Amino acid sequence: MTDRSAVKDALRAQRIETPSWGYGNSGTRFKVFAQPGVPRDPFEKLADAAQVHAATGAAPKVSLHIPWDKVEDYAALSAHARGLGLEIGAINANVFQDDDYKLGSVTNPDPRVRRKAVDHLLECVDIMDATGSTDLKLWFSDGTNYPGQDDTSTRQGRLADALAEVYERLGDDQRILLEYKLFEPAFYTMDVPDWGTAYAHCLRLGPKATVVVDTGHHAPGTNIEFIVAFLLREGKLGGFDFNSRFYADDDLMAGAADPFQLFRIMHEVVKNGGLAPETGVAFMLDQCHNIEAKIPAVIRSVMNVQEATAKALLVDTGALTAAQDAGDVLAANEVLMDAYSTDVRPLLAEVRAEAGLDPNPLAAYRATGWADKIAAERVGGHQAGWGA
Repeated sequence: MTDRSAVKDALRAQRIETPSWGYGNSGTRFKVFAQPGVPRDPFEKLADAAQVHAATGAAPKVSLHIPWDKVEDYAALSAHARGLGLEIGAINANVFQDDDYKLGSVTNPDPRVRRKAVDHLLECVDIMDATGSTDLKLWFSDGTNYPGQDDTSTRQGRLADALAEVYERLGDDQRILLEYKLFEPAFYTMDVPDWGTAYAHCLRLGPKATVVVDTGHHAPGTNIEFIVAFLLREGKLGGFDFNSRFYADDDLMAGAADPFQLFRIMHEVVKNGGLAPETGVAFMLDQCHNIEAKIPAVIRSVMNVQEATAKALLVDTGALTAAQDAGDVLAANEVLMDAYSTDVRPLLAEVRAEAGLDPNPLAAYRATGWADKIAAERVGGHQAGWGA
């Protein structure tokens, strides 16, 4: 797509979902560093998310994590979101922070624990009903640490049974987004270790089950853009969890470690029609802002995804296809590199200005004084965080 107006239209239409937990305190297994002004409840998280959307114009959805975002009245929470110009995005289940899940959740050898885990997943579908969410995002920490600890095939059967029960509970416009992770917290086997395992389970379940690609959940050197292209071709790419990693699942800001990889991923998305609303691809962030300020980090991440998308939209696909068909390796690579080397910041500034936004979202946020306001007002109570 090289038509400038079409590129701008595509950028205006792009929506990036931000994570509620990205606004709370987080850290490593060693320490969580608290920051002033961090939200104390889901309502305050949504207020911060509204600042991101106001600055970027591109982030109207917010993912929730249960029970981190548990409230008495989810309809009221959804109404609060709408009042801020937001809507509730994916509901993320949590079956990894309970003593019962030491040996797994839905694949645990103990049927009582498996029942408890599935009941929580069904509770999350109830929350989807109450909030209007269409996506149930599932990540399982289930796995084993030692050879012989449990039977791999049996655990896959338990997983399939749990997924089937939850799938049956879904409404017509609801779906499962099944995530995978190479390792951690299990180090011998993970029960959903890779995209192929997730894809196989989603195929068995049916059309309302799709794979979510967390960009930090791969072995070094993995060609993530191949995975994206394959899943798009099969109609099974449900969405992304964008973040960056240097060593393992670092959950750093999207585009921070390898912006060229983010561009390559977005090139496959654009080339294979993944920006079209009918594909249902959700562009979500899954990040932990440990030492940087929360809201500016989310804004910067949204901007990084937008910049990678803009560059992908500038790829001269006609020239690329011609070079590929001719077997001209260097010419084909040059087409991609020309797009990647383009400074798209003026283009995005123009798109924002035409939408009535400040061309510089970070400057716009700083000018609001929101950071000082919440630091002064959010005193007392218990700051939100993941409890590490």
